[in-house]
Amino acid sequence: MTYVVTDNCIMCKYTDCVEVCPVDCFYEGENTLVIHPDECIDCGVCEPECPADAIRPDTEPAMDEWVEFNRKYSEIWPVITQKKDPLPTATELDGVEGKLDKYFSEAPGEGD
Repeated sequence: MTYVVTDNCIMCKYTDCVEVCPVDCFYEGENTLVIHPDECIDCGVCEPECPADAIRPDTEPAMDEWVEFNRKYSEIWPVITQKKDPLPTATELDGVEGKLDKYFSEAPGEGD
């Protein structure tokens, strides 16, 4: 099992999760985070830390696409280990459906 970041992180990018991760498996894009599925140790400490409820276990239905999404971008984006402020749109866009198609950016974030 692994944990993955899903579309509700897009345009929110809360980073509470990265500070509690014991293996530093979060990677930062311009407007979202991802978890490297091969580096995640399945401890689950990140899941309750996400204010947007965007972190899910891969055992939930329809998570295969998110595992591959997280894998793809974690291999090209920089690692992030320190908490940063969420995006200015975080409160407004939390819970909005279809964020992957509407707002996702492939551009990398700054990382640490």
